[in-house]
Amino acid sequence: MNQPSSSQPPANQVASSVPVLGPRQQLRQLVKRLFTGLRQVVAQQLSLKQLGRRLQPAFERLVAVVDARFSAFIQPRRRRGDIIITPYTGWGTPQHLELTGRVLLPRTVHPPRRGDPRWRNFLSIVRRLLSREVGGVTVHGVLEGHTVSAVSDTDGFFTLTWDRPDQMADSVQKEGWLEASLYIEGRSKTIFAPLRVIASPRFAVISDLDDTVLKSDVTSLPQMLGTVLTGNARTRLPFPGVSALYRALVREPGGSNPIFYVSSSPWNFYDLLWTFLRYRRLPLGPIFLRHWGSEIFSGGAHHKHSIIERLMKTYPALPFVLIGDSGEQDPEIYAEVVRRNPGRVLAVYIRRVTGEARDAGVQQLSAEVKKAGVELVLTRDSLAAAFHAMAMGLISPSELRSVIQSVEKSFSPVDFFQAKQEQFSQRPKLPRRERSKSQKPEAPEAS
Repeated sequence: MNQPSSSQPPANQVASSVPVLGPRQQLRQLVKRLFTGLRQVVAQQLSLKQLGRRLQPAFERLVAVVDARFSAFIQPRRRRGDIIITPYTGWGTPQHLELTGRVLLPRTVHPPRRGDPRWRNFLSIVRRLLSREVGGVTVHGVLEGHTVSAVSDTDGFFTLTWDRPDQMADSVQKEGWLEASLYIEGRSKTIFAPLRVIASPRFAVISDLDDTVLKSDVTSLPQMLGTVLTGNARTRLPFPGVSALYRALVREPGGSNPIFYVSSSPWNFYDLLWTFLRYRRLPLGPIFLRHWGSEIFSGGAHHKHSIIERLMKTYPALPFVLIGDSGEQDPEIYAEVVRRNPGRVLAVYIRRVTGEARDAGVQQLSAEVKKAGVELVLTRDSLAAAFHAMAMGLISPSELRSVIQSVEKSFSPVDFFQAKQEQFSQRPKLPRRERSKSQKPEAPEAS
């Protein structure tokens, strides 16, 4: 075994000789690295994508240091003022429930009305985006008499978890909704939050929101900004037939199938989206949004894929129906989910919001997932998806008629005829002996 040279100092002396940089020195060093990288980029004439990859690590560290310094200064002052709890929708199983929320300083956002002018809607969006988070606050949650606690982080987020809630009361063991009460010690106001308990439904639905449920024009930046920044929960429009289709998918005799909404929109828009779902009579369910602070560099596709994989692991015996649109990466994400989870996906429905070039790529993905025994239906409305769902036994003929009536009310006669033509071209072909009866997936065993 080689002995260290006597000219070299011991390891502990080497470690102690390395200077420990303070926050101000760290900030200077990161800014220096960032500008050094910019000079290298200009010299090498890199593309915009290469520029992003080159500068992303340094920029992320810079944001983290600045955020930590700002939080250390501002958070104690914020905790001394009025603070509120903004809960999101809880979810889980009879063995584990969790509820995420945020602690914020109060900010006035007027309730939406159909006649609100665009400037008022724009101010409401700005107020949502300029949220003031409060970290270091202990939040208590009470569910069926059992209390748990969590401390909010620097972005104001907290997560309350109830392990083995099935031992609390019989209501936790049943499929459906529960209500938890949230409070902060020393504050008088108690907030109530919904939780969705999922036991053993027949299947579950995972759906995107933007350009899948509500029109957002994500494929056109100017139109998207006009739609998102100047609309509200009552003026934003759903796609034709989407409410009737989703209600049909979740409706079950004596219960309901759960639905999960996964979107790349920021958590700041949660109240807007929840109000939209209620106002347009869409089935309610847990909404998974994105934190534009810590997750802004990871990309929306990574966010969606990780949430879907987490849901798959949480409910290992539950099959899923995946619904998205062609405007972003939903077809690619869902195709990857099908490949990684054989036998877990019943159908994939993709709303067509792009041109023929993109459609060709989606059709190629459709052929790939079909080899795994899953149909990917590309449609511009809810009609073809509804016919396919009825053929699969996911909805009943009477529910199909409800979707047709809903689409008829939204379309002109010419548009409706084109939709019918598309529906017949997309409808799956069943064997002759099985055309008279619907094929229903077997109910999964309770995990």
